[in-house]
Amino acid sequence: MNNWLALSLTVLLLLGNAYFVSAEFALTGSRASRLEPLAATNKRAQKVLAAIRNLNEMLAACQLGVTICSVALGALAEPAIARLLAIPLEAIGVGPAVVHTISFIVALLLVTALHVIIGEMVPKNVAVTHPEKSALLLVPSLLVFDKIFRPVTASLNWISLHIVSWLGMKPRHEVVSAFTAEEVASIVEVSERAGVLQDPQGLISGSLEFSERSVGETMVPLSGVVSVPAHVTPEQIERHVAETGFSRFVVRDRNHVLGYVHVKDVIAVRPQQRRLPIPMSLVRHMETLRAEDEVEDALRIMQGTGTHMALVEKNPGELGGIIFLEDVIEELVGNVRDAMQRER
Repeated sequence: MNNWLALSLTVLLLLGNAYFVSAEFALTGSRASRLEPLAATNKRAQKVLAAIRNLNEMLAACQLGVTICSVALGALAEPAIARLLAIPLEAIGVGPAVVHTISFIVALLLVTALHVIIGEMVPKNVAVTHPEKSALLLVPSLLVFDKIFRPVTASLNWISLHIVSWLGMKPRHEVVSAFTAEEVASIVEVSERAGVLQDPQGLISGSLEFSERSVGETMVPLSGVVSVPAHVTPEQIERHVAETGFSRFVVRDRNHVLGYVHVKDVIAVRPQQRRLPIPMSLVRHMETLRAEDEVEDALRIMQGTGTHMALVEKNPGELGGIIFLEDVIEELVGNVRDAMQRER
């Protein structure tokens, strides 16, 4: 092959190697949370997210591309550069044996330096610095490469996954882009000590511990709940409000909880009905949660239904207590002053 043609191909192979290295580090460094807001209107972001979810196969495509470029670079560049270096060495009278040795060593060092700097280090640093931008630029074309060589990349991926499994490890199929609660808590603690983050109310720390609490740990036992009988009258409820300061009361029929009543519903009752038992239509429904459910789930359910309290079952059919929205919020942000129906 013509030496200058070989050098031209060398440049293309270096750029190809840089492309695959950049794509690999861009994929592993990109966070889905940063790309998801773009995915609604950006097709490139959609493709990058799809690639991240199929990470193993995409990395196999990158490695295949890097290997092809590296092997071809060694096969074409080193001999071509060695032949070009031999010309001036022979012209100054260097012996053939020495010419071959010198040209080979210099060509090897030059190609290695170009490969490491241009083909590896520079693209890696660019991709690590701007992972999402690099991914948006490179990954769509990488998907085309993967589609063309899918039989090869799928086979390589299958083999690598089985080797990892044989080593007793569980393969991952996508980038883990989230911090654990312990990692975030450590970051918050270090940042507070360094003075770069202020969390005087403990809101950040509380939110990290929020999901660790269970409904059973947060609920109020039935013995600590102020309740009213099913035949309670509006006048009696108003007296309870004056005595306790609470605005909502659990309605019970002996040992059975019917729901709860809100004082604002009772105020609207007509004067002639104030000494009559409240109609059951004023008794609001209460959702039922399990004691082992997370407080986070309780908050989501209460938000969805618009209720301020829920029943808690220790075991199926066995009522353990009541969980109040106030207590759930306090787990997150600290003390909240509100009129709720429980003894303190």
